Order: sequence, then C-alpha cells, then structure tokens
Amino acid sequence: MPSAEAKGLDFRFTPKHASWLNMAECEIAALQKQCLARRIPDKQTMKSEVAAWVKQRNKEQVRVSWTFTVQKARDKMTRLYKSRLS
Repeated sequence: MPSAEAKGLDFRFTPKHASWLNMAECEIAALQKQCLARRIPDKQTMKSEVAAWVKQRNKEQVRVSWTFTVQKARDKMTRLYKSRLS
C-alpha cells in the first residue's frame, strides 16, 4: 500500500536531455541553498518556508538566462542534427 505522500505523486516520462530540466535543476539548487540549507523541525514549517521562498522568488521575477542557442546546439550535437539538416 503506497504511503500518503506517494499517493500524491504523478510520474511522467520526461527526456533527460531537455533544456527545461537544466532550469528545473537550477531552481531546485537555489531552493536548497537559499531555503532548505538548515534543519527544519517539521513538515508544516517546511511547507510554509518553501511557500514563502516561492512567493519571494516570483515577486522578484527571477528568470533563467538561457544562452544555449539552436546554433550552439547544432554545433555541439552535429550527429543528432545531420539527418534533419539534409
């Protein structure tokens, strides 16, 4: 029988090479460093701390500066683009 936490999870296939994954990893790293890098006594405190962090992050309109262009991708991953460029 799944735990209460597991019942709320929805698993989806996502490609590991997607650029959005890098952005998600950056956000998780920022959350860890700025909000969770200390002992948090209970689940409710963690929820409220994370909610406050997200609210502040959204207020500041933090953005990811994405510099990996299509051309850089084609240069770096030529073998994947050869069939599409022909």
